[in-house]
Amino acid sequence: MNKLLTAFIFTAMLGWVASIILTAIHFWTIPLIPESADLRGPMLVITSDWAYIGSIPLALIGAIYYIVMIALGSVWLSTKNKTVEMILLPITFIGFLASLGFVYLQFFVINAICPFCMMSALATTILLVIELVVKYKGGASTAPMLPEGRVWAIVFIVTALLTLFAMWSLTILPLPVPGA
Repeated sequence: MNKLLTAFIFTAMLGWVASIILTAIHFWTIPLIPESADLRGPMLVITSDWAYIGSIPLALIGAIYYIVMIALGSVWLSTKNKTVEMILLPITFIGFLASLGFVYLQFFVINAICPFCMMSALATTILLVIELVVKYKGGASTAPMLPEGRVWAIVFIVTALLTLFAMWSLTILPLPVPGA
């Protein structure tokens, strides 16, 4: 059971990486792209009207969602608290339904695919599947306790390193060059 909960946290971390990369693109790349630019593929998705709620990028909402999943998953792993388990399921289910909608928009409305958006959708799906498996197997409380300090230290370090990786990846991604 602890392996499933660890997989939950790691999956949320992968969703975090995808969302934080997209958020950085929204903040640092998109404002520099001329309005006359002919955008295609992932950039067409990222700059579409569907990529925002008002002026807030969905990627930022996704990043907040995943950091909350990492934190709640860490609490879940270290405490085996049934309340956390009950809170997680509806949040993840809503995230899953939203992801289904975003995948639909990419395939049938925007007619372009964003790999980071698809990675996020996959992560949300895996999170939901893990939660359902844990619930089916009797809940997290059936697993032995883990030292809380060790869980949080590892989660903090891995999340920080993945965030650095996400920021570094912006330097090698084929993003549009302003004025080109």
